[in-house]
Amino acid sequence: MEIVLPGTNAPYPTFLYVLIPLLPFVGFLLNGLLNKRLSATAAGLLGSATVLGSFVISLVLFFNFKYQYTVELFDWITVGSLQIPFSYQIDQLSLVMLLLVTGVGFLIHVYSIGYMAHDENVGKFFSFLNLFIFSMLVLVLGSNFVILFIGWEGVGLCSYLLIGFWNTNTDYNNAAKKAFIINRIGDLGFLLGIFLIYLTFNSVQYGEVFQKASLSQFGPYTAGICTAITLLLFVGAMGKSAQLPLYTWLPDAMAGPTPVSALIHAATMVTAGVYMVLRANVLFTLAPQTLEVVGIIGLATALFAATIGLAQNDIKKVLAYSTVSQLGYMFLALGVMGYSSSLFHVLTHAFFKALMFLGGGSVIHAMSNEQDLRRMGGLRKYLPVTFFTFLIGCLAISGIPPFAGFFSKDEILSHVYEHSKLMWAVGLFTSFLTAFYMFRLLFLAFFGEFRGTEEQKHHLHESPASMTLPLIVLAILAAVGGFMGAPMLLGKHYLADYLAPLFTYSRRLNPAAFALEPDHGTELMLIGLSVAAGVLGIVLAYVQYVVRAQRPVADDAPRPAPENLVYHKYYIDELYDALFVRPTMALSRGLYKFVENSVLNPLTNGFGRAVQGGGFLLRYVQTGAVETYLILMVVGIVLILGLNYGRL
Repeated sequence: MEIVLPGTNAPYPTFLYVLIPLLPFVGFLLNGLLNKRLSATAAGLLGSATVLGSFVISLVLFFNFKYQYTVELFDWITVGSLQIPFSYQIDQLSLVMLLLVTGVGFLIHVYSIGYMAHDENVGKFFSFLNLFIFSMLVLVLGSNFVILFIGWEGVGLCSYLLIGFWNTNTDYNNAAKKAFIINRIGDLGFLLGIFLIYLTFNSVQYGEVFQKASLSQFGPYTAGICTAITLLLFVGAMGKSAQLPLYTWLPDAMAGPTPVSALIHAATMVTAGVYMVLRANVLFTLAPQTLEVVGIIGLATALFAATIGLAQNDIKKVLAYSTVSQLGYMFLALGVMGYSSSLFHVLTHAFFKALMFLGGGSVIHAMSNEQDLRRMGGLRKYLPVTFFTFLIGCLAISGIPPFAGFFSKDEILSHVYEHSKLMWAVGLFTSFLTAFYMFRLLFLAFFGEFRGTEEQKHHLHESPASMTLPLIVLAILAAVGGFMGAPMLLGKHYLADYLAPLFTYSRRLNPAAFALEPDHGTELMLIGLSVAAGVLGIVLAYVQYVVRAQRPVADDAPRPAPENLVYHKYYIDELYDALFVRPTMALSRGLYKFVENSVLNPLTNGFGRAVQGGGFLLRYVQTGAVETYLILMVVGIVLILGLNYGRL
């Protein structure tokens, strides 16, 4: 098979490509500088318009795309043999991600106009949102690992700014710091992986690295170096995409405003790790041991987070753990080399998860900032648009046909079935749990009698059009978006065909893995079992929370030991606190007390006092009398001559 590197003859002027990330960056600057001068509506419209502009340009590139190419912007880093141009790579993966980031990002921006209308720092909020979009666009457009890392760090910074946006709340600030620190752990692994890539291939450009890897040109190293590189890259993905054990930041990220949760959890930051593995698919294909690790951790994360979601009572926390679980599905697909299936689930997940987060925000908005499911109920009568769209999201994530999540989740499970029957069974059970806890949320919030206060009931109302219109658009996408990747039984798999050139190297390196496809009979069986698992979860949730009208108990009420363990999230945060946070804080206090106060401070203060004392004594020499200066000068000359007498 012929190997074709991306060309450099871009079909459009360079400025057009620059505009894609530049427009949100301009929105960041204008909203940031004019924060106090722009009205809330003007700030929202400005921030939304810049993202819409990027989306329109991305559409133009998408519909006129014919071949892969790079766009050279300028020479950036040249040190010896290290040459890193600042350039963009335009191919199927970058175009799909551009549409996802700008399209869903635009809807979230529009939603934020209504949601944040009464906040006193709306301009600053939209400034941060625009910076987030800019960073994500740089990440997906870069033609080498270093530019990817710049965007990678940019979204990490923006997550800190947005999670802690309401910075008068100490808990929110702590959540922001937690996200930032845990991501730095993963980023260290990612950075080491980039260093190792350069040492191995003498380049960080995607095209050069992947071509050399596919031709087994590892410099002084053996093929086993790919395992070390990919494991380090995966550490970065674990942090950014919230996989075990670096997932704990993501549920706490709910401290930010709800549009932030939708942006982080649906279309941008958490998908960065999946994107990076997809971009480096050649290296991962050459490292089957790493793929096994990726698949096992993905499956464990999916199951682990799903069990925690069963007992959470905060509407945003349930959605957060469902995000962690769905990310686990994406990495499970990557682990069995279902590359296009993983990206397929990235897309469908963006539709239904953004929909549900924004729907949850609509509920919180109507409930006067109440997030506890135990104080809701009966909301479908007061919030009909929110209820109907949220229902579509729940059906999609539960894998019910013909909604989007059915197609992508079924495709992942089919790939896993061909790889390992045990892993498939665990994945199917996780799918059942997903349907149960998502409809538990739906029934507790929208069915039964209202359980809030009379004041909350008096203020219940549907959200404004700026919030409901994005919900309707996302609901449509969640309902029909799956047909871009319909099973071969139903028609053409448009997405897989479109993405096929991305995996040319990987297909050549391991054709057997790409040839694994269940026969029609097996595929029908897998579809039937997947749908049955989702329906069973929905039915059990309906019986428990609608027919029996069971309600979660109070926080301090006694619970059975297994339920208590799940309710407290397996005490992982407490474990990390005991193993890492407290010892680090104790070490810091010890260093402060015994090193800084007892050694460093006396030492530095002693130097300061010595200089100050010397200056105090020397000032007596400065008498202002010329005669004294002449005498001292003569004495100095005599001393110099005397000291150098033997050398003369």
